[in-house]
Amino acid sequence: MRTSIDTTILLFFFFIFNFTAPFSSSLPHHHSHFLKHTLPHTSNPQPYIEVTRPLPFTNLTPSCSHPLFTHNFGNTYGLPPVSVPYSPPFNCSWTHVVLWFKASCKGEQYDRIAAVWLDGAEILRTSTAEPNDDGIYWTVTKDVTKYSSILVKENITLSVMLENLVNDIFTGVYHVNVTFLYYDAKSVTGVQLDDYVDNPISMGVSKLGSLLGSDDKPADLILPISANGDNGLWFRIESELGMYGQQVVIPKNTYKAVMEIYVSFHGNDEFWYSNPPDSYIKMNNLTTKRGHGAYREVLLKIDENLVGSLVPFPVVFTGGINPLFWEPVVSIGAFDLPSYDIDLTPFLGLLLDGKSHFLSLGVADSIPFWLVDGNLHLWVDNCALPCEVKAKVVDYGTPKFSIERSSNFRGLDGSCEIEMKRKSKVSGWVNSTSGNLTTTVSREVKFKNKIQFYLNGTEKRVIQNVREETIVSVLSDTGIRISRTTTKKTYPLSMTTKNSPSSENDTSLMLTDLDHEWRGKKSIGDLSISLINRQKCNGWMVVQDHDVLSGGATTQQAYSYRDEVGCYSRIVSAANGTLMSDTSSSLCSFSAL
Repeated sequence: MRTSIDTTILLFFFFIFNFTAPFSSSLPHHHSHFLKHTLPHTSNPQPYIEVTRPLPFTNLTPSCSHPLFTHNFGNTYGLPPVSVPYSPPFNCSWTHVVLWFKASCKGEQYDRIAAVWLDGAEILRTSTAEPNDDGIYWTVTKDVTKYSSILVKENITLSVMLENLVNDIFTGVYHVNVTFLYYDAKSVTGVQLDDYVDNPISMGVSKLGSLLGSDDKPADLILPISANGDNGLWFRIESELGMYGQQVVIPKNTYKAVMEIYVSFHGNDEFWYSNPPDSYIKMNNLTTKRGHGAYREVLLKIDENLVGSLVPFPVVFTGGINPLFWEPVVSIGAFDLPSYDIDLTPFLGLLLDGKSHFLSLGVADSIPFWLVDGNLHLWVDNCALPCEVKAKVVDYGTPKFSIERSSNFRGLDGSCEIEMKRKSKVSGWVNSTSGNLTTTVSREVKFKNKIQFYLNGTEKRVIQNVREETIVSVLSDTGIRISRTTTKKTYPLSMTTKNSPSSENDTSLMLTDLDHEWRGKKSIGDLSISLINRQKCNGWMVVQDHDVLSGGATTQQAYSYRDEVGCYSRIVSAANGTLMSDTSSSLCSFSAL
């Protein structure tokens, strides 16, 4: 039987564990982080990993290697990105480029968000692992071939931002190296040029390689939709009313346009999917600002027209939920955050008028803060100049949006639910040297979230699922189907946190379970490629103030990719900071968790 606990103490621990979980931030103070410095570690620096699969061409020897950036990020809070000049290597034959991001740290430090921009376009969003006194290190290997139109430029700038704070307590300095590896992969038939993290299910050696049309080659031009200030090249979104972007003029010979969006969430919104409604906070006289409900959606506008949106995958940073989960295997996307594509080809009828248009990004229902920017990828007609492509929006469809919210609370216990549906369809034709082609983009998003509190608020359960289906079809002017691409994504998440506060020594026992997954499938005709990436974690911590006095955790992960050619699977298990097993196979078999 539970003993009675003073209401003031109970509310204090409820606030600490349910609304001030660890968050990655560029702010100098981190009152909601847990530190692991009191726990024993190994005597040697330990490698950390994000579970993924090898790029299909990295078994080749690079044509050339271009070490470009080395910097120690110590007291960098409030400073602008660190920039160095970039030019492609001389006399180097290449078809593919890999960004190799290497980092290490030793001491005590919180997790930090970081990014790499080339000529103002973001090419990597990443975060750091929380180090220890023995040191840790990791690498991120990302195919950046899709940015070839920038990578061939001379005398441009590569910028890296990682705000960090070092003092007598937080001693960790992040050492970062960035190298570009250039590969001549002409002999690898069908290698996808789509970025693996942008669309993890579209990277590989596959029969689909010859069927992807313009997706099979990088854009001819990329226009960054990013900030120009000293606070980074991302836009910092502080409220749901903020829309940030840039004026752009689209070349008149553009025949395809895709907006790529990078996004990460921080501060009071780092765990937006677990935020209760403001009414719950007010009802219980809580002082936390982690509220505003659990619905968030990134919005994309052309001028005042909403042309696309996305619900992001809930990436958990390495200080999040239970930091013991993420050593040495980090969460899905923590080292290589996903970006998201929105096909704007049907809207070229709005853009190809030679005038300036404002492309802007915002986050519905957001609270401080989100970091968002984008890259507008453009494919242009190679017709003889002067050349103009004609385009027109044919049908905006009838966009449908609905959101339902309900809650039932008695004091600190009860539940709240949010269910959102968005459905849209837009068509537009583009007349270029390839013919008069009509592109139709149909998209449906379903979002559902339920948060439940038990035992006077000391137990919390979050269940969320996001389902998205996008169909892009291209027809000739005679009605012949040129292509039809269907992309499906599902992001299920469940999390349970149980807290047992004690009045002795101001400690508390925290038990947490997490099960989350990225599931996707991309189909072109009868051919398809798919990815299932799932993590299951459970653990406990005894916490005093923000220090983890003791604890244990296990993380299991199953990764499975398959296409028309073959399969790749990888099963990883970690316990109490040690990698217990890591097996991979190219056989088409998969053991689900």
